[in-house]
Amino acid sequence: MGALYLSTPERGAVFARAFAQQLPEVRFWQGQADDPEAVRYIVTWTAPERLAETYPNLRLIFSVGAGVDQFDMRTLPPRIGVVRMLEPSLAEQMREYVTLGVLALHRDLPFYIDNQRACRWQTTTNRRVSERRVGVLGLGNLGRAALDALAPFGFPLAGWSRSAKSIPDVDCFTDLEAFLARTDVLVCLLPLTPETKGILDASLFAQLPLGASVLHAGRGRQLDHEALLTALDAGQISSAMLDVTDPEPLPPEHPLWQHPRVVITPHIACQTRAEEGAAHVIAGIRADRSGAPVPGLIDRRRGY
Repeated sequence: MGALYLSTPERGAVFARAFAQQLPEVRFWQGQADDPEAVRYIVTWTAPERLAETYPNLRLIFSVGAGVDQFDMRTLPPRIGVVRMLEPSLAEQMREYVTLGVLALHRDLPFYIDNQRACRWQTTTNRRVSERRVGVLGLGNLGRAALDALAPFGFPLAGWSRSAKSIPDVDCFTDLEAFLARTDVLVCLLPLTPETKGILDASLFAQLPLGASVLHAGRGRQLDHEALLTALDAGQISSAMLDVTDPEPLPPEHPLWQHPRVVITPHIACQTRAEEGAAHVIAGIRADRSGAPVPGLIDRRRGY
């Protein structure tokens, strides 16, 4: 029985040490397994070609990142479970990024960055936090962590999810139209599924209050870039902060790079840390071997 690691060699070395110390009874390979039939677990970002044929006894694929949308579930046999990365630092980092982004949009930082570039000394009016309603699309682990981080500032908080949720001091919606109508700063933390692909489009932007802002840290393919540009130029959206795009990076000539009311960061809201990632994978393997629930095992029908 063994585990195969198919990501960067530097991170793989960290995993190898962790397996040797904490799970020595499970063989660990990097890059290639000398006994493919013994591979029960694969740690990777993308699924290898001819997965089922090459690894006939594979039980679980562990994503090295928080998302699993890079896997084509149609090509994975039903017997293979897919596990997303769960590590404490991911929620911690998202708390930091969403707090940074919401405060930046609340205090009109894109406006002041543009003024600085133009050597222009100009002010706008500071709004009270009680007047700036924040709404989070997606109420999974990261969405809840973000809302927890924002709570002390006093923003009126709401969240939307497909299934009903209950969070103290947060207005929870399953009605997307009603949620958007009360949201001045929209934070997207949704997983990428067929239902959420392209969700940030012209129709959605039109349902937000005039002059709303957008903070996007979900997945690049959820955003219609042209629709955002149109909404920005029309004033329907006043500013945006984007951590994800499609493609990544955007071409140098793409107008979002130079837009005066857009801040772009290079997909750094959350970065997995090898030590914690290894601990998560080892915990998952131990759970699988003992018959316990595997932390992070997704519902493949939903894609998360």
